[in-house]
Amino acid sequence: MDTPRLLRTSGTVIAVAGLLLTACTTGSVGHSAAASSPSSLSALPSSDGSDSVALKPYYEQKLKWRACGTAAFQCSTMKVPLDYAAPSAATDLKLSVVRKKATGPGSRLGSLLVNPGGPGGSAIDYLQYAALGYPAPVTSRYDMTAVDPRGVARSAPVKCLSDKEMDAFTATDVTPDTTAEQNALVQADKQFAAGCQQRAGQLLKHVSTVESARDMDILRALLGDKKLTYIGKSYGTFLGATYAGLFPSRVGRLVLDGAVDPSVSALESSRVQAGGFETAFTAFAKDCVRRVACPLGTTSADDAGKRLDAFFKDLDAKPLPTGSSRKLTEALGSTGVISAMYDQAMWPTLRDALTKAEKKGDGSGLLALSDSYYERTSNGSYSNLMYANAAVNCLDLPPALSGPSDVKRALASFTRSSPTFGTNLAWSSLTCGYWPVAPSGTAHRITAGGAAPILVVGTTRDPATPYAWAQSLANQLDSGTLLTYDGDGHTAYARGSDCIDTAVNRYLLEGIVPADGKRC
Repeated sequence: MDTPRLLRTSGTVIAVAGLLLTACTTGSVGHSAAASSPSSLSALPSSDGSDSVALKPYYEQKLKWRACGTAAFQCSTMKVPLDYAAPSAATDLKLSVVRKKATGPGSRLGSLLVNPGGPGGSAIDYLQYAALGYPAPVTSRYDMTAVDPRGVARSAPVKCLSDKEMDAFTATDVTPDTTAEQNALVQADKQFAAGCQQRAGQLLKHVSTVESARDMDILRALLGDKKLTYIGKSYGTFLGATYAGLFPSRVGRLVLDGAVDPSVSALESSRVQAGGFETAFTAFAKDCVRRVACPLGTTSADDAGKRLDAFFKDLDAKPLPTGSSRKLTEALGSTGVISAMYDQAMWPTLRDALTKAEKKGDGSGLLALSDSYYERTSNGSYSNLMYANAAVNCLDLPPALSGPSDVKRALASFTRSSPTFGTNLAWSSLTCGYWPVAPSGTAHRITAGGAAPILVVGTTRDPATPYAWAQSLANQLDSGTLLTYDGDGHTAYARGSDCIDTAVNRYLLEGIVPADGKRC
């Protein structure tokens, strides 16, 4: 659905810092498994899988918890088969699991599994925010729990490039003006894909959302829960909806916040997301031009967009110094702007960064925003966020675009959706076109017939998961209920709206869904 330059993840996870659970082990994958045909939603059994003789050892393993990190967190690992079609202990994956047990008051309600999205966002990193930052009535009654999905962070992470190679990749021009620039972009995408194939090997065939959903069902059983209680944000909504489609009888209370529409193609997904970022930028611009010191002028949102476009063109011609060995290219500058669209709390930081760039010729502020988006640390190392993002997306759906000629045909529709970011996001949708592993999934509707009520949350000006996707997913799910936040930013729960939090809390604590169509 997305590319390594555009991902779905809750903006909150980017801001989490200081509570790293370094005691959690990193998973591993064996090297002797024979390749098998990729799994797909339609090919999976209708039961929960726990009655399969081959899968019984996974459902009956015991989690061994140990203290880790701070604030009463506990860590463990769980084994899952690399290939569900041919489980083998020789090639098992180890996934890292963390929890913070319920402390009361009130009776324990079970485990609440959380996932921040991405794909590629670390659920364990996000848990450190959720366990301490979600409303106390929820965290006091549930064991707050997370597992890094296969291929992500601490769970057999996919690796693709060296840090220096990733620096070059993120700085590559994604608005090529010449044949030479076009060829350089294609070469960068091919190098990225080849690096993933070389470093990730057989794991690259087995990081689909379907497989991660099956892993979640094993974890549900190991936690002693008859049904899954879950909060998924952004891509995490696709993971949760996929789980519901596979195991509807195992659905407990599912909150799908910042919803992804599983029925849209990769091309349509990228194009609609471009429009989502345009909507978010318009909201930012309207707020900015009302301020005396707005770096994009004080005339109108349209004029602000034109000035930003001119700024990007200047960056393309002459990258800005940043006080380091790296310069701010147009690609890094646009990523910095996009990163601030996820959360309106970042708008002041973006205004400051643009002011510094335009008035002082200093690109360090926008570079810092771009680095936070890519999870690049101050010492130059990257998390595996972008590698996992590509690996999952390129496996889940056929590529949006297969070559430069496809991009050129699609450009007009992208720029209609987003005059500001359309060209960038069209060319950024090309990565999966060179992927070394054939996709195992297709766009499909998920109805999850027979599932308990599922709460879908949508934000009207969400940049990364447009509101129409929440409406669509709620309509697809037989038991879906839509809760709307009329506001800005990516996702809504535990982000400052008392109305949203009250409705979601009541659902999680009492099982009572808000009236369908409720708006906050």
